[in-house]
Amino acid sequence: MEIEKLQTFILEKLRKELPDWLSYHNVEHTEYVIRYAIELGEAENLPEADLKLLHTAAIMHDTGFLTTYAGHEEASCKIARQYLPEYGYDQESIEKVCGLVMSTKLPQSPFDLLSGILCDADLYYIGTDDYQVFANRLFRELKHQDETLTNDTWLRQQREFLRSHTYLTEAARVKLNSRKQSNIRKLQRQHFVYRVHNDYSISDILLMIIGVATATFALQGFLVPNKFFDGGVTGISLLAHEIYHIPLAFVIIAANLPFIIMSIYVASIRFAVKTLLCIILLGICLYYFPSYQITNDKLLVSIFGGFFLGVGIGLTMRAGCAVDGIEVLALYTWRHTSFTISEIVLALNIIIFSIAAFHSGVLVSMYSMITYFTASKTVDYIVEGIEAYTGVTIISANSERIKEKLVNEMGRGITIYKGERGFLPGKYEVHSEVDIIFTVITRLELRRLKNLVYAEDPKAFVFANTIKETAGGILKRRPTH
Repeated sequence: MEIEKLQTFILEKLRKELPDWLSYHNVEHTEYVIRYAIELGEAENLPEADLKLLHTAAIMHDTGFLTTYAGHEEASCKIARQYLPEYGYDQESIEKVCGLVMSTKLPQSPFDLLSGILCDADLYYIGTDDYQVFANRLFRELKHQDETLTNDTWLRQQREFLRSHTYLTEAARVKLNSRKQSNIRKLQRQHFVYRVHNDYSISDILLMIIGVATATFALQGFLVPNKFFDGGVTGISLLAHEIYHIPLAFVIIAANLPFIIMSIYVASIRFAVKTLLCIILLGICLYYFPSYQITNDKLLVSIFGGFFLGVGIGLTMRAGCAVDGIEVLALYTWRHTSFTISEIVLALNIIIFSIAAFHSGVLVSMYSMITYFTASKTVDYIVEGIEAYTGVTIISANSERIKEKLVNEMGRGITIYKGERGFLPGKYEVHSEVDIIFTVITRLELRRLKNLVYAEDPKAFVFANTIKETAGGILKRRPTH
């Protein structure tokens, strides 16, 4: 048996002929299995003849990927029967090698010590520190085969697979079981974090509650008792409450309903539902918490009323919803006109403050403008405005997967810089080439982007900076919420 010549021939054939999208079942995987099959075989004190058969099976076990993906084990046996006679293998040895190869087909079906060793070598990585690297490669490969495969499904499948898996040889159990259990726990945490981040459940609810409570405090403690107004739908609601004496809780819900319905088409159903819940919560708070005049100093009312209202609106925007529907109307108008969102909001508020001046006097209207200005600047401070763009730079060892997610899931354009990563203190000589990803998103998308990146690579380096003005490119189709 000319094993070394066989190995050189097969590895070179795999290196040249395997499809590029095979990110896991590539020549590196075959070399990996060869290495650990021999290591485990020697640890189990295999005779020389059995060790040669095991070595041969490790070389041939994934050659079937040269011709097919599904059923590659059978294809590997076909290739073994074609080439092994040229390297001094008799028919009996070839059939033994094929039996070993077929035992690796999932679910694994080992029938003796040799097949158990090969099966353990084939899944050796799940009990090592390199588990995440190889798992990511396998996910990319399977995603190429099935585009509907999601991170959530993949993490769940991997968790269940690792739980049900058992190493078959004593040598593998002693060396790998401890780390495998650690990888299972890490998968459980990763899956939990992914679901929480993906659903935005805990953080968004907290932001919505705090935001609504702060907005209620601003309205009931400053604006309503002093008959001050604000811009947007909140200003319209305060005007209607003051003119017609309808309870503010009912007015603010009714005034926002048309914009919530509009947001289904302008933003998304998810945004509309969250905004509806937020508005209802605000209405409940306004209904059950009576107004109380904290101060009657007009300047303090206009400044602090605007500040707390801006904090409330900003926090709900950070949660991916809104307590004022004027932004939805502005976005809708922006898509159908040449005006900017700021110009549209300004025009609407000029109308509101003009009505306020006619009804309550110019002085109240002017102080209310200060309220609006303070609130809008506070919102800008918290979320950097609905128009603001953020440039994001991402440096990750898993850049290929992240690039795919940014383009196909978030619909963002990306720019790639070629760079090097590493150069750490004490390890300055350790560095490697890396694709540095740059993209531009809206401020409201930043959390979603970070969740996406860290789901692929928890160690990714991400930094962002505000961009004051943009034009052209994919930004012409500005996604919202």
